Amino acid sequence: MNFKVSGFDWDKGNWPKCNKHGVTKEEIEEIFLFSPHIMTDPFPYEARIRVIGKTAVGRYIFLVFTFREIDNKTFIRPISARYMHEKEIKHYEKRTQS
Repeated sequence: MNFKVSGFDWDKGNWPKCNKHGVTKEEIEEIFLFSPHIMTDPFPYEARIRVIGKTAVGRYIFLVFTFREIDNKTFIRPISARYMHEKEIKHYEKRTQS
């Protein structure tokens, strides 16, 4: 992907779903600053992307998002977020060390 992202698309539709596991907007936005691992998501009705990453204070987050075009600008629209389980963290750490 080689385009500019203008920010995040938050509203009453996606924010409550992301926050239900206690993850903050700041944490979700922060994981993009630290080279997250990005994967495609198999959701059949919309192009979605999975991200696993770590915040500055070391909290591991799993995020599903899509891109949205608003006024000819591209935004990241988070769909779902949660803290990663211990097994997922170990797998993530193993991938980033190889």
